[in-house]
Amino acid sequence: MGLVAPLCVPQKANAQEWLKDRRYQEGIGVRTGDFELHPGIAAEIGYDSNWFLRSHKVDGTHIANGDPNAPIQDGALLRITPSITFSTLGTQRRAGDSENAGKPVVQFRGGLSATYREFFGPQRLRDQRNVSATANMRLDILPDRPLGFGIEGLYTRTIQPNTTGDPDQSFNRNDIEGRAEIVTVPGGGTLDWRFGYGLHATLFENSAAVPYNNITHEAYTKGRWKFRPRTAFLYDGSARFRNYMGDADRATVRLFDSTPVRARLGINGLVTSRFAFLGMVGWGASFNRPANIPQVKQYNSVIGQAELKFFLSAAPGDADQGVSLLLSSIAVGYTRDFQASYLGSHYGSDRGYAKVQYMFAGRVLLSLEGGVAALSYPDLFYPLGSPQENQLAQAGWTDIRADATLFAEYRFSNSFGLNTTFIYTTNISDTRLPIAAIPSAGGTTGDLYDLNYRRFQAFLGVRWFL
Repeated sequence: MGLVAPLCVPQKANAQEWLKDRRYQEGIGVRTGDFELHPGIAAEIGYDSNWFLRSHKVDGTHIANGDPNAPIQDGALLRITPSITFSTLGTQRRAGDSENAGKPVVQFRGGLSATYREFFGPQRLRDQRNVSATANMRLDILPDRPLGFGIEGLYTRTIQPNTTGDPDQSFNRNDIEGRAEIVTVPGGGTLDWRFGYGLHATLFENSAAVPYNNITHEAYTKGRWKFRPRTAFLYDGSARFRNYMGDADRATVRLFDSTPVRARLGINGLVTSRFAFLGMVGWGASFNRPANIPQVKQYNSVIGQAELKFFLSAAPGDADQGVSLLLSSIAVGYTRDFQASYLGSHYGSDRGYAKVQYMFAGRVLLSLEGGVAALSYPDLFYPLGSPQENQLAQAGWTDIRADATLFAEYRFSNSFGLNTTFIYTTNISDTRLPIAAIPSAGGTTGDLYDLNYRRFQAFLGVRWFL
């Protein structure tokens, strides 16, 4: 079977919910000199209804990723996740130190985490045991000064199986990212602006997936002007230069380099003491290359976001897109954007969503998010040689993606909690992609890859953290 499989499925980061935001992850911490440490470890037992993301459709057509050739495989699994975050002393710890009362010259924050997965079930499922990992750091020089500098790095190892279930044909990958930026905060901090450069490399571990390796350079800028204590104008813009490395011609379908450009302008702030509004609108274009042949399709349209949030307690913090998650809130919103894709060079996304975040007395933490998106793909082509020599594999189509995630935790103390996680994802599609046998000859196996799938995950775990 070709490498169509999960490469056509946009995936969210697979980190546990508490790892996605340090305000969930960290406890009281421990001070070591001028640093504070927040170690933690979690163990979860759970169930996955469709680890290989196989199709649930059954009919007379030969489906390579469905019953009877590749039936859905469910099973139990154990996840063990050690983690640690470390940083220079925060505001609360520095408040009692007279010698550190002034603004720090340097601020540093970093984190490490890894998740080991052990599967229970048939041998093909047990062979999927593996370890995902994340490491990140951020260094700020002269923070909160009229002129400062920032450097950050991120490494992520993502575990992503092939629908065949063969671990030697997986899509496990390593993402390496680095950024450097200039930060300007003139005057009293009413205006802040950032100019930066980033480099992102995606490297697949399996030799059959090497054609999808790519490097992206990015130049970006973003700014915020607070014209009221809790309201601000926002701007962000970026230009990226995405290039596939070496063996892109061996991919299942034609891959195109691109120079995606985005620019958005908006406002974020409180309408009343309990209602906040975020609105961003702009334009995005994919600029897939080469642009002078009809096979290369482009995204060129409006992008943006609109969100209305209600706080369950009044007077939340300063105007910022990252308002504290420790404030209980309910939000509904809509996003429109596009992303790079290994099928058809890009896909456009229109997604409506709702979020509930609730924190009570430092003991009960609840996070619920769900959404429905329309994902639009352009035409796909088999590579037959040069970019001008292509055979149409599939005309453009639109899938419907629905997802929901519930995370709940009860904290018996400041460092121990019992949690549960439920995740549901489904892809609804009328499209079945032909699987190329010998692309250079224009042949196909007659098999089809069905884009429909359903997946449910449930976990119960305990977590110790400082």
